Amino acid sequence: MQRNHLKTNGWILLATLVVAIAPLEMASAAPPWATLIPFKRIEADPNKRYELSEANGPWMVMCTSFAGPTADQQAHDLVLELRTRLKIEAYTFRQTFDFTQPFESRGVNRYGEPKMMRHLNATKFEEIAVMAGNFESMEHPQVEKTLEAIKHAHPATLETKYKEKSSQRFAGLRSFYKFASNNAEKKQRGPMGSAFVTRNPLLPDEYFATEGLDPFLVEINEDLKFSLLSNPGNYTVRIASFRGVDTMKPAEFEKLTSNRDKLAKIDEAALKASKLCAALREKGVEAYEFHDRTESIVTVGSFQEVGELRPDGKTEINPAVHQLIQQYGPVKTNIPGSSVQGLQARTLAGIAFDPQPWPVEVLTDDQVFMQVPNTLRIV
Repeated sequence: MQRNHLKTNGWILLATLVVAIAPLEMASAAPPWATLIPFKRIEADPNKRYELSEANGPWMVMCTSFAGPTADQQAHDLVLELRTRLKIEAYTFRQTFDFTQPFESRGVNRYGEPKMMRHLNATKFEEIAVMAGNFESMEHPQVEKTLEAIKHAHPATLETKYKEKSSQRFAGLRSFYKFASNNAEKKQRGPMGSAFVTRNPLLPDEYFATEGLDPFLVEINEDLKFSLLSNPGNYTVRIASFRGVDTMKPAEFEKLTSNRDKLAKIDEAALKASKLCAALREKGVEAYEFHDRTESIVTVGSFQEVGELRPDGKTEINPAVHQLIQQYGPVKTNIPGSSVQGLQARTLAGIAFDPQPWPVEVLTDDQVFMQVPNTLRIV
């Protein structure tokens, strides 16, 4: 009897150990977000708008952004999905980018007045970002876990619900780079695989250290083999530009970004720039590429000065800069059926250069503020 009793107790003990160990094994195979705060209740009311405020942050994760006809609803749905599925506090942040107005530059003209400059991308549009988390510092123990959870998440809002009419920025370009990448870790990431930690944009500068390049622009340019961010000079010559999205009218924007039969226009622009830059490099040309929110460009050369200021206030252009302008500028050609000659843009690899190459300033210091894509300025 005692022997049977011990045997029975042994099976009970073994069963208890199996039950105790099983959850541990499941936890070890759990997805990244399972290590976040599992029992924390996060409000997710479909009828409530969770907009970013000064009370959030100051450090957060920039998940992704939207622009276009479905941007508002898609951003709202993603916020709800992050709150319900990942149990992460998520918010929307709406911002209008206006680069149509001239602005004061460093230095003065011959009359002692501030030099006026204009943005290379003279456009205006609204963008809605989805930001998540509330961290006191970048060293908070949950920052890395939250970032990894977001990078590896596959929300229906980004993969199925709005598959045909997605307003996610650079969705097509990200998918292409993910497909072409040899990095196994990056291939496992979801549609928010490029998420990064940033500051709450509503808080004053006093909360933070001096700002540098827009993190979003750095993120999409820094891994490029010939990124303009690596240009050692203060100036370069823009020889080709490819417009991405230049309208915010719902009907027109949808045609540009939602046609799944081919790449979105912004992605086509980026790929053309990359292809042209590579073709130039194969010829031994010092070429660079740069992509921002609305346009991709290719430049050549690096110069410390674009020219010398003459007594009359005009700039005598650097001969080397002028040579590049001439080299990549249009050529005279006979117009078919006419004795008149016209100008035709040069091409390489089937891609046309700009009708008028022009020197631009490369800003790599604190003059480039966060979320302001004016890294290039026409001189």
